[in-house]
Amino acid sequence: MYSISSEDADSYFCTVKGHEDLSSPAVYKPKTSVSVSPSGEIVEGSSVTLTCSSDANPPVQSYTWWYKKNGGDYQSMTGPQHVFNQIQSSDTGEYYCESQNEMGTDMSRTINMDVKYKPKSTSVSVSPSGEIVEGSSVTLTCSSDANPPVDKYTWYKKNVTSPKASGQSYSITNIISEDRGEYYCEAENKYGRLNSSSVSVDVQYGPKTTSVSVSPSGEIVEGSSVTLTCSSDANPPVDKYTWYFQNETFLNGCGQMYNISNFKSEDSGHYHCEAWNRRGSRNSTALMIILPGKQTSVQTAAVGIIVVVLVLILCFSGLMWFRKKASKSTSDTRDTSENVQVSLLETENVQVSLLESENVQVSLLETENVQVSLLESENVQ
Repeated sequence: MYSISSEDADSYFCTVKGHEDLSSPAVYKPKTSVSVSPSGEIVEGSSVTLTCSSDANPPVQSYTWWYKKNGGDYQSMTGPQHVFNQIQSSDTGEYYCESQNEMGTDMSRTINMDVKYKPKSTSVSVSPSGEIVEGSSVTLTCSSDANPPVDKYTWYKKNVTSPKASGQSYSITNIISEDRGEYYCEAENKYGRLNSSSVSVDVQYGPKTTSVSVSPSGEIVEGSSVTLTCSSDANPPVDKYTWYFQNETFLNGCGQMYNISNFKSEDSGHYHCEAWNRRGSRNSTALMIILPGKQTSVQTAAVGIIVVVLVLILCFSGLMWFRKKASKSTSDTRDTSENVQVSLLETENVQVSLLESENVQVSLLETENVQVSLLESENVQ
């Protein structure tokens, strides 16, 4: 008898001397192989069987599978077959089997199990992180776990049907308030597609489209209550309002609404507000508020003055025609005619006063001169 080691493992047989053609059956250690069924690509969710086969005499006593998944440590399991009923991407890794009999142990080749799967864990990241200010640049990046890798990325904005862009990254330069909203991406490979969850892009900006409204609408009655409201589009919302009167006087009010409980004539004028947030401020256009009754009295007086002037012009024209037709004129008539000329000059002064005066009260004072002219015209007749 000889002592043997694993290095001596091979196929052995014996014969009777002189009868070498009659040999005993050979004994040898296992010759091991491995197969995968079905062959071809392995897709997540399918059924896969690994089979360990061995040629050995005496027969194999044990089979042991060794594997390491996704770069982990080797683990083992026993049996000539290993079945994955619904193989997962986490089963990707290296597999080989080992068979053993009384003559020794043999190890199969290593097979790499590459499980294919559609995109999963699709997500969106925003750069830079933190607050996004109008005018800055923002980049959205789509990430997804897939095998084979994602070959198509598509970007969408929520509630917008058409895609915004394609590619793994989507950049918005000089971002504006209209770009705010929720964005998501779609990752796709040959085995399927998956949308990410939405990420909110909140664009911050200073107040814009600031305006003033008045309540009640319509005519304002002296002594009534009037409320002015300042409105503005801003993100973050406006946190301070300032009110101004006649473009220079600061009103004792800083809220969104300014109330005048007893509106008087001296309250008539221009009002505007200024809206503030931490991104800036914006003034509204001025709103003119007046008492309609006062305005109507002034307009009536002006119309009356114009009518008087027109009457005077007609009287003067008639007198000039009468003068040309008269064959004789007494000295009294000449004096009267001179007075009419003086009245005409005064009438022209009234017209100049009406055209040049910006103050209605001055025009009203000139009305007295018109009345004097009317009296003189009656004397002429």
